[in-house]
Amino acid sequence: MNTSLLAGLGTVVVLGAWMLARRRSEVPCTIDLEATQDHFHAHVELDGIDVNEGDEVLVHAAPSKIPIGTKAIMTSRATVTQVSWPRRVLVRVLGTSGITDLYEVGFEG
Repeated sequence: MNTSLLAGLGTVVVLGAWMLARRRSEVPCTIDLEATQDHFHAHVELDGIDVNEGDEVLVHAAPSKIPIGTKAIMTSRATVTQVSWPRRVLVRVLGTSGITDLYEVGFEG
């Protein structure tokens, strides 16, 4: 085989592996749930880690529902899967280019 072809193939394999690389961390988190007349929300604050474009967060032992009129703050653990830098850039570019799909502006006369 041609050495330049092998070098090119090796480069593609290395870049592909770098693109697909992920790092997993398990961190403590605080879950804030509220289902009252005034507010309806579910927030999670992760301790000691920043989440960016393309990252995934899985919160463990979070309740799937709470009764109406309830406020709850609890601690749990979350698994954060962080993507590599090239994947983050790709998600940012694709997300920015697709933002116009989220809204539609029309003028009628």
